[in-house]
Amino acid sequence: MRPLSHHIHEKQLMESGMAEAKKARAVGVNHIALEVGDIEEALAFYGRLFEFKLRGKSEGAAFIDLGDQFIALQKGRRQPGDDGRHFGLVVDDKEAVRKALAAAGVNVLPGRFLDFLDPWGNRIEIVGYENVQFSKAPNVLRGMGFSHLSKNGEATRELTEKGMAPDLA
Repeated sequence: MRPLSHHIHEKQLMESGMAEAKKARAVGVNHIALEVGDIEEALAFYGRLFEFKLRGKSEGAAFIDLGDQFIALQKGRRQPGDDGRHFGLVVDDKEAVRKALAAAGVNVLPGRFLDFLDPWGNRIEIVGYENVQFSKAPNVLRGMGFSHLSKNGEATRELTEKGMAPDLA
């Protein structure tokens, strides 16, 4: 129950027309849309780097399934390549991606992270699942065949500090 002083303050704000509307909280990311030049070429490029399933495909778009999320590839890249703008793609085996990038002749960008540009200039940072707070629900991991994935000590500590400690059972 809120203290009486809070209710009085709230009433004063409403009477003065200054009441702040309730704001929604961001819960997560459903998908990322990447603009590419050609859908088939993009699927071939990403297929050299990652194992994936298609959620759907049309002439102008393809949807790479990530369990409860997806990457939308959309035809029509018109802007120059990304510099600092990027997104972090979480993978089960970061070193396998490093090897696949080398085998495909894709340059890793300088710096301490595993970043690269796709042929259309989209900058992607590869992140190992064990190293980040981002967590898939156990049922989603199981459905994706990733029940074996876990967090390292640092990621577990960060989650625990937020009251989000993973179940270790």
